[in-house]
Amino acid sequence: DYIATGHYVQRWQDENGRWGLRKNDDPGKDQSYVLYSLTQDQLAHTLFPLGGMHKDAVRAIAEEQGLCNARKHDSQDICFVPDGDYAAFLERYTGQPMQPGNFVDEQGHVIGRHKGAARYTIGQRKGLGLALGAPVYVCGKDMEKNTVTVGPESELFKTTLIAGDFNWISIPELTAPMRVKAKARYRQVEQPATAYPLENGLVKVVFDEPQRAITRGQAVVLYDGDVVVGGGTIL
Repeated sequence: DYIATGHYVQRWQDENGRWGLRKNDDPGKDQSYVLYSLTQDQLAHTLFPLGGMHKDAVRAIAEEQGLCNARKHDSQDICFVPDGDYAAFLERYTGQPMQPGNFVDEQGHVIGRHKGAARYTIGQRKGLGLALGAPVYVCGKDMEKNTVTVGPESELFKTTLIAGDFNWISIPELTAPMRVKAKARYRQVEQPATAYPLENGLVKVVFDEPQRAITRGQAVVLYDGDVVVGGGTIL
């Protein structure tokens, strides 16, 4: 009938019977960003008993009940990558070793060699192994060409993204420009933006201020106050 999870998010139903997601009361533990893809049917059958609670209160209950994980440290990484070595996990999972390739600058000039494009994230500065006289950051990746583009930090700031595979929660669909707050990564504080509907279900999100290291493949989630409007995958 239902599935109950320990995610810190609140479920609610409006006067028209539409299910919604609301941010947790404890902003430091809100997990609404990762649940934007839940459908109406899934929300109707999902319970979030911790949604209105603070983590310290949950720990106190666990302590009272004598649970062995009452004082366990919060998990920071993906649970099935316990050693934090994502590249090694990908190699094991795909059965394919990482292929070295070229670091290139913004003009496409080869400036060094990398150890596999999947090892690098947009905005990364450390661990590149490049000595160019000034700090450079990962600004882009071409997985087909196996190249990693690096440049100055200024190249990381963009105002606009296009997203697809959108799931709408608080509204049936986006039919006109909508003022929202948007976040393009889990740890980001949501930022003022405008969402515009495009053809084929795509959505353009234009931030009021440039945002650092918007990354293809990550989720962008839209909020109206503490309510999740919807979310999709950055293209």
